Amino acid sequence: MDLLEILANQQKEIQSTDIKRLCHREEEAEFDLDSPLAQVVIGVRRSGKSTLCQKVLLESGRKFAYINFDDEHLSTLNATELNDTLATLHRLLGDFNHLFLDEIQNIEGWPLFVNRLLRQGIHLIITGSNANLLSGELATHLTGRYNQISLFPFSFQEYCELSHTDTSSFTTKERALRQRALDQYLLRGGMPEIYGIKRPDKYIQSLFEAIITKDICRRYKIRYRKTLTDMANNLVDHYCQELSFTQLAKQMGLTSVHTAKDYVNYLSNAFLVCLVPKYTFKTTERQQTRKCYVVDTSFVDNRKDTLLTEGYGWRLENAVAIELMRRIEQEYQQLYYLRKSKDYEVDFVVTQRGHARQLIQVTYDFESPSTKLYNREIGGLLKGAKATQCDKLTLIVGSGKSEELHVEGFTIHKVLATDWFLEKTDSWKEV
Repeated sequence: MDLLEILANQQKEIQSTDIKRLCHREEEAEFDLDSPLAQVVIGVRRSGKSTLCQKVLLESGRKFAYINFDDEHLSTLNATELNDTLATLHRLLGDFNHLFLDEIQNIEGWPLFVNRLLRQGIHLIITGSNANLLSGELATHLTGRYNQISLFPFSFQEYCELSHTDTSSFTTKERALRQRALDQYLLRGGMPEIYGIKRPDKYIQSLFEAIITKDICRRYKIRYRKTLTDMANNLVDHYCQELSFTQLAKQMGLTSVHTAKDYVNYLSNAFLVCLVPKYTFKTTERQQTRKCYVVDTSFVDNRKDTLLTEGYGWRLENAVAIELMRRIEQEYQQLYYLRKSKDYEVDFVVTQRGHARQLIQVTYDFESPSTKLYNREIGGLLKGAKATQCDKLTLIVGSGKSEELHVEGFTIHKVLATDWFLEKTDSWKEV
């Protein structure tokens, strides 16, 4: 198949997209198609990046060209042939001012090509499945001439839209249906293509392997693929837990802790796992200690015990972590966790310009808490508040009701998870 036929097929496919069937996503508002800056969408593979860009471009009515570099027919393309693809697109479409480059990081040497197109005044929309797209290649060659748009799998708000779950009514029935929807969301996750598939386990396993093979092994030229795969499975199996690079190296049979750190960073750069640093004033400890979350709970294997309360608890904490990453303003807000040995722990600390602004604790079942559970969750918040001088305290619960708790001179906002996930996110501009 020649280049003309390949690109013609791609244009036909994207133009035939029925945008009426696509779910609205909050990130649509972050695009500026008239900007001289490249619009760069990054996120885990199959999280909906391409669909998001298609929807925004098609709804805008602008004439645009499209190249999907994740197409196996373009797998052997090199940087010197990028000009040929551009010429072929002009042959197909005539003149255009907007160019959508899908998964362009697959082509070595692509940043120089992108930089030249920007200098020529072409409006670029770029997607990528690796964080190095921004921290490495683009940061070096575009020197800030891009608008970053981070895309995660479906949020609970988007899941409710897809499942036609009422999010505004407060009747007993509608609240119960929202609770049911949350439980389903925590079990199934938010990967867009998983809905309607008879065997989601096969789909997720295939996606998992593609992330390992295409986004990591091929990119970083990994020699020991099995070790990397075993490590990825280990991190996903132990999601919501603190990560020890030394222990991980021993478990994987690695002689170098540095190699373990590299592999974890590769998995993080591919967005399979998300790392949250420890809240501490010790720089070395902040850099060395991480808590590991999986980008979507669909990657957690569906064993029978996942229906137990503790299974829901971990899944809820993971979902809250990803939602916090979706909400915070990367320019001046940061997400941490706080742990003082075995004394106490706070699940999340949201900082703003270096100051702790909100402490968040997550637990699924808090309707009739045992003394141990109460002391762990409430006690952790109170000790964390005193340690960080932060008085905005939130306890997210999977069941029960939203209310304010007044303990030892502090006010704790106890909020039902369904309410928290569906609250307006504008308030996160300043917490």
